[in-house]
Amino acid sequence: MQEPSTWRELLSKVIQDPQEKHRIASQLGINPATLVRWAHNETNPRPQNLHQLLKAIPHQYQALFFELVEEEFKDFSAVLRNDSVTSESLSIPSEFYTRVFHTHGTIPKALRFSSMCDLILQQALEQLDPGRMGMAIIVSRCMSPSHGHKIRSLRESAGRGTPPWERNLEQYAILLGAESLAGYAASSFHLIVNQNLREDQSRFPGYRGEDEESAVACPIVLEGKIAGSLLVSSTQPDYFLPFRITLIENYAELITLAFEPEEFYEPQRIELGILPPQHVQQPYLSMFRQRFLETMQQAAMNQHPISTNQAEQIVWQQLAEDLLQVAAHLER
Repeated sequence: MQEPSTWRELLSKVIQDPQEKHRIASQLGINPATLVRWAHNETNPRPQNLHQLLKAIPHQYQALFFELVEEEFKDFSAVLRNDSVTSESLSIPSEFYTRVFHTHGTIPKALRFSSMCDLILQQALEQLDPGRMGMAIIVSRCMSPSHGHKIRSLRESAGRGTPPWERNLEQYAILLGAESLAGYAASSFHLIVNQNLREDQSRFPGYRGEDEESAVACPIVLEGKIAGSLLVSSTQPDYFLPFRITLIENYAELITLAFEPEEFYEPQRIELGILPPQHVQQPYLSMFRQRFLETMQQAAMNQHPISTNQAEQIVWQQLAEDLLQVAAHLER
């Protein structure tokens, strides 16, 4: 058989084996269809993707693959060197850990979640999007179940972004379920990557937000229990290379410090439902303040006053139930 004359021909040869195609796609965190488009010269991979593809190609083809890529991309060797340096430098600084632990030990409990999230998400943005190409990072918490039942939804509770997203994303917070990438990560207890949200053939659920091209959702886990998901979205397709994914996992581990022990739930209690998209949720969520005040007033009239945190929890539970019913009606 004639030896391949381009790296695309070599890739096409390798991915004729379905198992190899799925293995390589999984290693790169992309859809197998993307590999086919690269092989057929329908789209071009980013230089970083070529770097990862070189590592994923079977060992016996790597030398030839490198030579063929060099013929098309003359600066490929330089990209390899630069990407290697970047990979090594992208780790959470030890001095930041010290700052986090100090904040955790000194901040009042009532302010712990918001203060810790603000501190950690801001640092994560600086490391994951140093060029400010556009990124959003959102913490979604498990909605505490009413009457000790299953966890049926997540709530976006903290978020930070770089343009085109706004710095503070809490005002756009919605509820998430099994239809979302964050919900799927929480239900499966696994990190989920979607490198191209425009692709209809994605293996994972999730809907593409405006300006969002790729995303990672990582479960927030402590001692085998889950508190929610950390969702990271980028304006760049194929942005989440392995070293960035590792960094996201590290930040998901660090952000467990923002939660209280009782906010972590056993896997068998996670049973997310389907929730409607943002435009359907918005009219319900806009009534939150009114329903909160009514809940406080009703509790006072019944001579059973409750705290603001208790009232907020009651209203969020009511909204979640309402939206689950709305979604069920829309599916009929």
